[in-house]
Amino acid sequence: MNIYHVTAFPYNQIGGNKAGVVYPADALSDNQKQEIAKKLNYSETAFVSSSTLASFKVQFFTPVSEVNLCGHATIATFNTLRDLSIIGCGLFTQETKAGILQLDVRDREVFMEQNLPIYGETLKASNVTDCFNDNDFTHKDLSIQILSTGMREIFIPVKDVATLNRLIPSLSTIIEISKEYDVIGMHLFAFDHDKVYGRNFAPYVGIDEESATGTSNGALSCYLHKYVNPNKLEYTLYQGFSMNQPSVIQSTLEVDEKNDIKCVWVGGTAQILKTE
Repeated sequence: MNIYHVTAFPYNQIGGNKAGVVYPADALSDNQKQEIAKKLNYSETAFVSSSTLASFKVQFFTPVSEVNLCGHATIATFNTLRDLSIIGCGLFTQETKAGILQLDVRDREVFMEQNLPIYGETLKASNVTDCFNDNDFTHKDLSIQILSTGMREIFIPVKDVATLNRLIPSLSTIIEISKEYDVIGMHLFAFDHDKVYGRNFAPYVGIDEESATGTSNGALSCYLHKYVNPNKLEYTLYQGFSMNQPSVIQSTLEVDEKNDIKCVWVGGTAQILKTE
């Protein structure tokens, strides 16, 4: 067993979102995996084992619990497997608790398939304003939407990037709302001309704020396709700037002849920082 410390989606040398990648993990129990994830204290750690259903089985643990899927840890994992020459470039699959998903491994990037979007309830601003220190931060013309492409979250449009960066979360209130609506957390986003910036909060599963969230940004591109621009299929999304951990995430949508989404891909680069 080796533990790799990896940063996924880095915008520069100090950016990205760190994840643990443990390979091979076949001999570890779930309790041992949870203890390792707690010790590493990254938002998620990926444990890679053999699979009879896919190229690999991958489990994801936060410091406090197992989760169905993690985008940045997936990108960290398959970039690492390629850089270690365990795999080459091409299409692979991972068995996860969110299903069997495809990976497109390229020379410098990995793109991960996500589940098709499932749109849940739309909420009022009053449902979420107590979660932050500003009672007037939401975008007035866009919906607050529960949405999942593997992880169910509340997507909250914010009126501008300056407001987004100033927000201070009430983590206890976010936990209460997460329990009430059966979501993992909240993804807030705002527009700066043609750029989209985001912040992600999931204290319910031990993540106060995350600097790059692959699953959320894949789902966000589905939100933007539905509510903002149905003709745009490729997105570059920015996260972690308010944390001094700038990150960049790529997302691509495939649509059918009716312009309905038929595939969601999210991806980017990753870099091994150290091994133990």
